[in-house]
Amino acid sequence: MSLRNRLLAVAAGLALTLPLVIPSAASAHRGWIVPSFTVLSGDGAWVTVDAAVSNELFYADHNPMRLDAVVVTAPDGSVDRIQNALTGKYRSTFDVQLSKPGTWKIGSATSSVMASWTQDGQVKRFRGAPEDFAKQVPADAADLKTVRSFNRNETFVTRDAPTDTVFKPTGKGLELVPVTHPNDLVAGEAATFKFLLDGKPAADLEVTFAPGNSRYRATPGDFKVKTGADGAFKVTFPEAGMYWMNAVARTGETGRGPGGPGMGGAPGGAPAPATPLAGNGMSASYTATLEALRP
Repeated sequence: MSLRNRLLAVAAGLALTLPLVIPSAASAHRGWIVPSFTVLSGDGAWVTVDAAVSNELFYADHNPMRLDAVVVTAPDGSVDRIQNALTGKYRSTFDVQLSKPGTWKIGSATSSVMASWTQDGQVKRFRGAPEDFAKQVPADAADLKTVRSFNRNETFVTRDAPTDTVFKPTGKGLELVPVTHPNDLVAGEAATFKFLLDGKPAADLEVTFAPGNSRYRATPGDFKVKTGADGAFKVTFPEAGMYWMNAVARTGETGRGPGGPGMGGAPGGAPAPATPLAGNGMSASYTATLEALRP
């Protein structure tokens, strides 16, 4: 076969396979924090952690996760530090020394505020940290509307025996309160968890689970469960491996309202005038990476 014919054959093959590839590439980006181990023992225990935002779990193929918000919580509740941190093109990586026995929490908890109000006959907008909101938005602002966001992304590692200090709720945003310890999960066995929203049971909340290694599956393998009136739910992991868990709770109006980013400008190339938010609301998301062990 000539080179030209071989190239045409390759192009034809790509045309046939592209429809199968595109859905995977178009899937939502997912942020994750994955430790090299979730259960260890001994005084010299360390874990290396990868953190990224990707199309496929848990392959770094899109963007690295920023590490400025990552916090390591030791089994006694004290804050420890990440070591040997490095951010590359597609992922960030760092080490954690498990200097104390018990369960460690590694993750980030961030919050932000969007606001709109009227001042001197014009609509003003704000988006930023809660502490900046208090400084920059007048306390007596007219027509004030706010949308508050809380986001958590975490994982858990246990050295020696498991403990539960790191699971003490803060009463802010969406939080996981385990009944079954996250480092005691076994494939094929039911586990029980509970979600709180601002310290109260998060009822009727949809929780998504997605197994890793999706590129080697014919189907993604995602599945969903719902919390009961007490915020609790049961889940059985079908096979051993790492799982991505995610839940999102929203109340009130969480949209930007008309005139948000992406809207056209005013005539003559001037910026489009700001418009108010749709209303007051709150959005809270929770993400965790969990490992189900072999029976």
